[in-house]
This record gives sequence, structure tokens and C-alpha cells, in this order.
Amino acid sequence: MLTLVTGTTGQVGRRFVPRLLAQSRPGMGVPPLERSREWGKVRVLVRDTARGEPFAELGAEVVVGDLRDTDVLGKAVAGADAVVNVAAAFRGVPDEEAWAVNRDAAVELGRAAVASGVRRFVQVSTGLVYGEGRGRPVTEEDESRPGGSMWGAYPASKAEAERELFALEGLDVRVGRLPFVYGEGDPHLAQSLMWAKNWASAQRLHMGHHADVAQGLLRILHAPGISGRVYNIADDAPVTAVELHQLNGVEIPGELYERVDPDPWLVMMSTERIRRELGYRPVYPSVYAAREAGAL
Repeated sequence: MLTLVTGTTGQVGRRFVPRLLAQSRPGMGVPPLERSREWGKVRVLVRDTARGEPFAELGAEVVVGDLRDTDVLGKAVAGADAVVNVAAAFRGVPDEEAWAVNRDAAVELGRAAVASGVRRFVQVSTGLVYGEGRGRPVTEEDESRPGGSMWGAYPASKAEAERELFALEGLDVRVGRLPFVYGEGDPHLAQSLMWAKNWASAQRLHMGHHADVAQGLLRILHAPGISGRVYNIADDAPVTAVELHQLNGVEIPGELYERVDPDPWLVMMSTERIRRELGYRPVYPSVYAAREAGAL
């Protein structure tokens, strides 16, 4: 089985690819990197040769080109059995770039996959597609409701990409919706204060460690008979704005205690489906478990 992975130089992709390469056989979750690499081959799409060198050293095949170049897509998917589309454009990019990468390029990649006979397509999405909270953890059956303080071009384009990919005929599409991802030196945990400093004290953020994001995506990739299914991936313990400051060793602004959370259930995700259907169990059920293990 040859799997093409996009978005490999981002925070999620660069940690996912080594785990994919380390797979010895389907359904094994995330084995140590020293485990056998007999099962499966990996191809990565990167924008320049230098960025591909670390993956080549691990045993991946490298294709150089831009995801938005349709000619490159045909080369990237040629001979592949599966695609994992991790690529995303979000924080700090113009809206038009978010739409071009998150929706347009994703759908073109799906069309190229159909033309090449790719069997499986894993679309990496975001829990932000749910939009406003529901007064409970959101499930995969909940429709997107644009709105809330974290809605914008990124979740809107991801939501549209999901819809258009599912509409393609002849492609087994499955979707993994991610939480706020952290761990293994990822600066996201520190960057969370960009928002948390302006939140109410008890406002929560649902998180997931890179090890568990990779585990979830691997399970979605390997599982048979789940075409058209969507799965939330997250840990068991969303953390508050106060805790985010404490985890970063930063003084808690007094203003946090003067504010009210406008949507206490915003992007609080249920993981019951991925647990029941795919056997997912977080390696790090909370950020505190990751901290204790030295995995931040």
C-alpha cells in the first residue's frame, strides 16, 4: 500500500509521517519508530527539495510541487492506494489563500485521486466546522452552524471541502476532525494565549496531543468499510483559560474573572464514535498526563 501525505511540513504532518512510516501492519495504532517498516510505503508532497530531505531520510518517497498545481497533483497521486490530506492554510493567511488551499486544492486532489484509481482518501478537517455550540459535546451528526468567536475562512473552507469531497463519485472518503493540537515541542500550547488572554476564566479549549491525532488518523486510514464516515479526534479533558495560563507559567490576567463565556460548549467534541467504532483511546487523556510524561 502506497500512501500519499500532503501538508507534511506543518505541525501535524511532520509528526504524523514518521508514525505512518513506522506502521508494521494495519490496526496497530502508533508503534515506536524502531518497529518494522515492512508494511506500507509513504510518499510526501513538499514545496521544495530541502523540506523533503528529513522525510526521505526516514524512507519516504518525495514529490516536489505545490498542492495548488493541478499538474503536480497527477504526479503525486500516480500509483497511490490512499491519500491523507493534512494540508491546511489558517492562522495569519488571507481568506482567499485559505479557500484556495483548504477547499479548492483539496477538491482537486480528490478529483486527481479518482482519476488515478486511489482507493481511500482521508481528509483532515477541524472541529471548528461545527460553529456554534449545542449545549453538549458535538457529535459527527451535527451540521455546521457558522458563527461563534472562532468562525472564519479556515473552518468555512474546511466545511465546504468536506461536502465537496463526499460528493465525488468513486472515492472512499473519510474525515478526521481535529481539536487544538499540541505536544512534542509544538508551539501551539504557548500560542493558545493569543486567544486565552481575552477569554473568560472558565472558557474551555478542547485539545489533543500529536500522538493521539496521529493515532486517530491512522485508525481512520486503515479501517475497512467506513467510507463516508466522519470522526472527532480529541482528548478527554478540555482545559480552561486559567489552566492555559498556568500550563504556560504565565500570570493570570485579572480581567479573565470579569468576563462571561459567550458559548461554553463551543467546539467541545464527543469522541464516542471513534472509540466505539475504531478502538481509539487517548495515549494522553489530558494535557496534564502529557506534561507528567514529559511529552509537551
